[in-house]
Amino acid sequence: MFRELLPPSFLDEAQRTASVTRNNSLYTPLVVMWLMVAQRLHGAASLEAAVVELLRGLPTSFWPNPCKRVRRWQQNGELPSSNTGAYNQARQQLPLSVVEQSCDCIFDQLATRMKETVSEEATQAFLLDGSSMRMAHSPSLCKLYPPGSNVHGEGHWPLVRILVAHDLYTGLAMRPEWGAMHGPEAVSEQGLLEQCINRLPTGSAVIGDANFGVFSVAWAAAGRQHPVVLRMTVARAQPLAGGPLHDDIDREVVWKPSRYDRKAHPDLPADACVRGRLIVRKVQPDNRAAPFLLPLFTTLPSEKAFALYGQRWAIETDLRTLKSTLCLDQLTCTTPDMVAKEIQLGVTAYNLVRAVIALASHQSGIPPRGYSFTKVRRIVEAFGPALANAPDQGAAQQIFDQMIKLIDQSKLPRRRRKRPSYSRTVWKRGGTFPNRTR
Repeated sequence: MFRELLPPSFLDEAQRTASVTRNNSLYTPLVVMWLMVAQRLHGAASLEAAVVELLRGLPTSFWPNPCKRVRRWQQNGELPSSNTGAYNQARQQLPLSVVEQSCDCIFDQLATRMKETVSEEATQAFLLDGSSMRMAHSPSLCKLYPPGSNVHGEGHWPLVRILVAHDLYTGLAMRPEWGAMHGPEAVSEQGLLEQCINRLPTGSAVIGDANFGVFSVAWAAAGRQHPVVLRMTVARAQPLAGGPLHDDIDREVVWKPSRYDRKAHPDLPADACVRGRLIVRKVQPDNRAAPFLLPLFTTLPSEKAFALYGQRWAIETDLRTLKSTLCLDQLTCTTPDMVAKEIQLGVTAYNLVRAVIALASHQSGIPPRGYSFTKVRRIVEAFGPALANAPDQGAAQQIFDQMIKLIDQSKLPRRRRKRPSYSRTVWKRGGTFPNRTR
């Protein structure tokens, strides 16, 4: 699937666009990107594991024009060196623009293919949310992404703020946007959304939590013809409602920027405004907590807006998958370009697993989000070597059918009752070692 989504002609054009000339070698851009994807699929495996993946054998289509070293390997069985130095150098020399174009190309093709798993009546919508990632402590990363600080002093790890956009129904992820979380060049989640929204598919709805229920987000979406479903805080919703909030509010409103909005965005036109609906409903949380008023600003019909926002929690599990399952919570590379490549190819690995889920979904009729991502990733990890080493197409198809059957058994459970909750406890902080001092 990876080779089909990135044909040699596309990569040649991407390198020409980047004005990059490369000698023919063992570690071509296609090989390097696949090995980085494989590392992420195996839970941030080491460079040594990636080289072993290469030496285990890749299809010959990874080298359309094999160099002398590859030909000796294919014809005479002379294995390349198992040292990681050449691979590490190839990772660093891989142009960032080629990685960005490849990530976008894979997303666009998979989004087109996976439309078959979504009903025609469904509104195309994207869930947007922000998070943070830690990086290795290096001078270049600390300068670009300064660590945070608190009453105990300056932190150690550089921190990056990242914004992700995931398809509501298929779970596919766009190439994310990120920036510094602290320091003079710090960026907000709202600012990152204004950059990300330019790449959203035309006409797709934007679903955001209360952090995105601000005028600048609604204005950016309206300027690009994107419907919105934005949760608002009570303080922001009351001026639109013209008074205290209560259940069953559903009225057309004209949202105008406040004095603070104009101060933060001085380029707003004098007549800037967004027309939509303010909807307020009294809702009951699933955890049996006290009911509360949920205000939404939307440009969609009321019932459709609440149906879409009711699925917003899916973005939280998607972020957990990226950071925990694919180990993007702590990046080990030490340069800004390598951080960008790791994030983007980590998202590509995530999308490839989502594509395999879509194949099972197309056969079973179960929505793509009805499958366990973690279990499917483990199945792909287990069956990958067997598929790669299949002697012929018939044997590969047999292995693939067996894999799809196992994936079909990876449906998320439908529990008849909620699992019991347990009181939280905190481990006491040990006092064996003194606190670090400057």
